[in-house]
Amino acid sequence: MSGAQTEEAVADGLRAGYRLIDTGAAYGNEASVGRALSACGIPREEVFVVTKLPGRDHGWAETLASFEQSRLRLGVEYVDGYLIHWPLPRLDRYVDSWRAMIKLREEGLIRSIGVSNFTAGQLDRLEAETGVVPAVNQVEMHPGFPQDELLAQHKKRGIQTMAYSPLGRGGGLLGTPLITDIAAAHGVTPAQVVLRWHVERGVIPLPRTSDARRRVENLEAFGFALTAEESARIGRSLPHRRIGFDPETHEEF
Repeated sequence: MSGAQTEEAVADGLRAGYRLIDTGAAYGNEASVGRALSACGIPREEVFVVTKLPGRDHGWAETLASFEQSRLRLGVEYVDGYLIHWPLPRLDRYVDSWRAMIKLREEGLIRSIGVSNFTAGQLDRLEAETGVVPAVNQVEMHPGFPQDELLAQHKKRGIQTMAYSPLGRGGGLLGTPLITDIAAAHGVTPAQVVLRWHVERGVIPLPRTSDARRRVENLEAFGFALTAEESARIGRSLPHRRIGFDPETHEEF
């Protein structure tokens, strides 16, 4: 989203009860998020704002400068969560960026530092070279790409998982008989079923929608529970495939 659409969506989401906003420098909408946040009237400490370091700014000095630009665009004194957007292994500068983010956290400018699209091996390297484990790893995750092994690694290390494309991003996931049958059994929508599946796995799903009605419906995923059998079937019964990019090769600048 961009411009007025972003401001409207964020403002409406905050009114509806959302308290986590996910953005990134690469999205080009930090300033719009900041304007909505400034105008909402909600105490700053009640809203968790996440933004991300773009690939073009990997490196120690570059990260320090890029973060300050993001902070100013957002119009905040501190950022709640700051993530390395993609690891860019060919560039091989994400450890330098991580060290800069540790410094910013120590200075109180970031409350929590994390990563996005990192593999288990890349998480190992960050810990081995800096002694600091990311608080968060935001990755593609949905019933068609459940990433069970990575999720288990996160839980073992105390890393919170955030799921982007949690509803499968137009891949037909919500129309599968498995999901629609479970939704009918609970009297809820297919999207609510999938969001509930994430929540019951201990994952924070990040659904994107410009539809105000769907934003309210998404929050209602907290109003029911799946059975253990239903949850297990959702994770194992659908064809598994990645929709987005492979973090081992994708380059985002």
